[in-house]
Amino acid sequence: MRVDLLTKEYPPNIYGGAGVHVAELVTALRSDGLDVQVRAFGEPVTEAGTHGYADLPELAEANPALRTLGVDLLMAQDCAGTDLVHSHTWYANMAGHLASLLHSVPHVITAHSLEPMRPWKAEQLGGGYRVSSFVERSAYESAAAVIAVSDGMRRDVLASYPNLDPARVHVVRNGIDAEGWQRDESAGAREIVRRHGVDPDRPSVVFVGRITRQKGLPYLLRAARALPPEVQLVLCAGAPDTPEIKAEVESLIADLRQERDGVVWIADMLPRAEVIALLSVATVFVCPSVYEPLGIVNLEAMACEAAVVATATGGIPEVVVDPSTGSEQPATGWLVPIEQVEDGTGTPVDPDTFVADLGETLARAVSDPDEARRRGRAGRERAVQDFSWSSIGAQTRAVYDQVLTTR
Repeated sequence: MRVDLLTKEYPPNIYGGAGVHVAELVTALRSDGLDVQVRAFGEPVTEAGTHGYADLPELAEANPALRTLGVDLLMAQDCAGTDLVHSHTWYANMAGHLASLLHSVPHVITAHSLEPMRPWKAEQLGGGYRVSSFVERSAYESAAAVIAVSDGMRRDVLASYPNLDPARVHVVRNGIDAEGWQRDESAGAREIVRRHGVDPDRPSVVFVGRITRQKGLPYLLRAARALPPEVQLVLCAGAPDTPEIKAEVESLIADLRQERDGVVWIADMLPRAEVIALLSVATVFVCPSVYEPLGIVNLEAMACEAAVVATATGGIPEVVVDPSTGSEQPATGWLVPIEQVEDGTGTPVDPDTFVADLGETLARAVSDPDEARRRGRAGRERAVQDFSWSSIGAQTRAVYDQVLTTR
């Protein structure tokens, strides 16, 4: 079977969880004997079966959404001869949709995020957000199958696109490379941490993510005032969506630094080994997202034995186990309750209450390092047992087989 996998992100051009998912899924599917042809945005890379597509020069000055569609047209044309196309994120959805129509093959979509759930993107794309929304809706409603990365995401898919047959929406959760993500307490790792301005012998709260509305960084910066004075706040935060949110984050960090020391901001996207070093010395990892279909970053932290403090939204409660929610599984972290406005933004109904709850939970977690270590070790066990990529590859292939059998 040949599968053409269509994506914006692929190594070395990865900046988010969808790119991590695609890279690991390709490896798992190829290991299972599938002929996977990867078609990704960007210049070609030296990997067999992988094809890069640069932006069309004629659209260099166009809205980003139109530049995306230019690449999609090239991708769709080159899918001739495949048995199935599988697209990831709206950036590649139109390529999958057009390839399906052009070459009479089924189109499978993995839902990593949804445009109706991210209306703040209008700040970034202007009218292009209406284009991206049109692209996603057209592709989803015509797809042979949609794979949601969590039960929460499946609910969001069906709520956003009620014309979609629920029987076509499957759940295959994100995974983690448990061998590639492991705790590193070596002298070299501690030196990496020090080089970034972090004291490995002081307690720390670590955040890793892009500066975007959905990641909730401004809420974290306000909540950090509740941290005990000896606790460091380490922010691996870059790639801001807009100048406005970048300025907001810069201002909040400056204000926090006037009140306390130990606020470390790393604006560069770090290589994996350096992220692992920071996670390995963390007392807790924090994920203050207001929109998160599953949250690969939480799995990465858990694989490094970092306990997780995260918002109880989207697919996060399917990953992070908090006994206060009634779960009988071993605790892997703490979940912060949130009541959200039902307008797609994920905005807390009461932002002050959410900030206070986040701050209180973080303070409680870092004040009991022994319990944090226990939950961190349990997180590693859960990541290894329940989120392996070999299992996720097999589940994805089962969706392919079902689609091809029932055509």
